[in-house]
Amino acid sequence: MLIPIILSGGAGTRLWPISRESHPKPFMKLPDGQSLLQKTFARAATLDGVAEILTITNREYYFKSKDEYQFTKKRFPGVSDAFLLEPFGRNTAAAIALGALKVANDHGEAAIMLVLPADHLIDDQDAFAVAVAQASDLAGQGKLVTFGIVPESPETGFGYIEADGHAVKRFVEKPAYETAVEYVESGRYLWNSGMFCFKAETVLEQLKLHAPAIHQQALACWEATCGKTPDGQSMMEIDPGSFAAIPENSIDYAVMEKSDAVMVVPGRFGWSDIGSWNAVCNLAAPDEAGNRVIGEAVLVDVGNTFIQSEGRMVAAIGLNNLLIIDTPDALLVADRERAQDVRKVVQQLKLMDHASHKLHRTVARPWGTYTVLEEGKNFKIKRIVVKPGASLSLQMHYHRSEHWVVVSGTASIVNNDKSMLIRTNESTYIPAGHKHRLENPGITDLVMIEVQSGEYLGEDDIVRFDDAYGRT
Repeated sequence: MLIPIILSGGAGTRLWPISRESHPKPFMKLPDGQSLLQKTFARAATLDGVAEILTITNREYYFKSKDEYQFTKKRFPGVSDAFLLEPFGRNTAAAIALGALKVANDHGEAAIMLVLPADHLIDDQDAFAVAVAQASDLAGQGKLVTFGIVPESPETGFGYIEADGHAVKRFVEKPAYETAVEYVESGRYLWNSGMFCFKAETVLEQLKLHAPAIHQQALACWEATCGKTPDGQSMMEIDPGSFAAIPENSIDYAVMEKSDAVMVVPGRFGWSDIGSWNAVCNLAAPDEAGNRVIGEAVLVDVGNTFIQSEGRMVAAIGLNNLLIIDTPDALLVADRERAQDVRKVVQQLKLMDHASHKLHRTVARPWGTYTVLEEGKNFKIKRIVVKPGASLSLQMHYHRSEHWVVVSGTASIVNNDKSMLIRTNESTYIPAGHKHRLENPGITDLVMIEVQSGEYLGEDDIVRFDDAYGRT
């Protein structure tokens, strides 16, 4: 039995301003309209023998992940999805340890796990399936298998694996350029893809041998988690207290670099970790001057430049070798040779406590989305979209009042002790301190305009009394 494990979490800071903490890299849409997470699910579901896919992700991304899978799963009706939700990140060793315990519990210790990061791209599905079959055979023999990518160029952004056939001689950290050239020319080195294949019992045994503290604390965390979750649940929330006690480490450092049971399967299947804007750039077709554009742009005397714009026309004159990424609330302009340094911008935004490191102007919520249209001193205007049958929490604000205008659909509203239906072009007023709830009873999206007024308009001014999504 093959159980794909999708690890979905990292913020992808090198892909700001599209990738942000509340909308990380796996949810990023590619030029074909699909997200990296959707592509990873489809890639796993296409493999032979797959009946369930387990996603390990942060609790904050659960509902958005479910929405992403909703469309992809229609193509694979025989494949179910399960979730293991982390309260916060503890790196890949903790995630894989708990994933192995869940797989062993649900499918038996001999079940084979295929660990896939959610933010990779693979072009050749057939070649990937062949590599997975080879890895599964080795995993069945009690091996820890990693996938090595046959290098196409001397990249300094990847770790390397020195290999002799399937045998791993050593793992190497990201090298200097001159060293990377030597590695590629030698033919003995592979890029370390960060994908793995092993039996649940094998990885647990190797964790116990090489990282006993992680193994022991993961067992305790699993017991605490199971104690809070009824049997047979497809979604489990990891117990936060015992999870925090698991030492933070990567599976590479904790096990793979120490074990003598490690094997590698070399692969040529069009792999990319989409690790920078240059990688995204390469997904678009170039014009005669080497420019690539996603969106609308007018170019005059421009060469070797990548432009992505979500909603505005971008005009560029006399530019060369630049990245221009335009979003409704942030614009990135960078030398293409400095693409790896975009993460430094995010670091500075965090130090400034600027919201754009975390939130987009449009923010996903379990019930739908809200978009900040305009804000200023003591006011904020939002466009709110509530999915059919969904509802916001029963809540109250101390510092702001709200005026709601229905643009389309019908809103079912609780305002203190009153319940009412508000239809298109009708409105209602929610004073500060009133308990209120908004629900969409219809079969189409409910679209509203919300005008907030008050001395403080932060998103943390919410007291939840009841919530269908467990956020009280």
